[in-house]
Amino acid sequence: MKRAVMKRAVMKKGGAEMKMKCHKDLDVWKRSMNLVTEIYQMTNVWPVEERYGLTSQIRRAAISVPSNVAEGAARGSAKDFSRFLDIAQGSLAEVETQLELAKRIGLTEGYSHLENEMISVRRMLVGLKKNLSRE
Repeated sequence: MKRAVMKRAVMKKGGAEMKMKCHKDLDVWKRSMNLVTEIYQMTNVWPVEERYGLTSQIRRAAISVPSNVAEGAARGSAKDFSRFLDIAQGSLAEVETQLELAKRIGLTEGYSHLENEMISVRRMLVGLKKNLSRE
């Protein structure tokens, strides 16, 4: 199978153009996709009565993180990308809150490493946003 050709987005900032890799090449997108995968695996063993409650809520919030990184990267400006990174950070805060609740009610045994993963993703989002504002 042939490797996909890397697409490059051109963003405009103050009349200047800056080139950016495809969202799939961004480490923050990759790490947040891993987080989503782990959230799905964790919630697969949660009680059925949580399916339409906490399970659904945390999955939607987790999916929103890499989705907003991808959508922001596809936009035509650094300002738009930055706004979507803000939304991704908000979604990550939702996941953190929902994981805390799951922990308090005894649903997250063995998933304490997710807290460190969320801290890493948050730092990456903040760093990317800072880099966008410098260019």
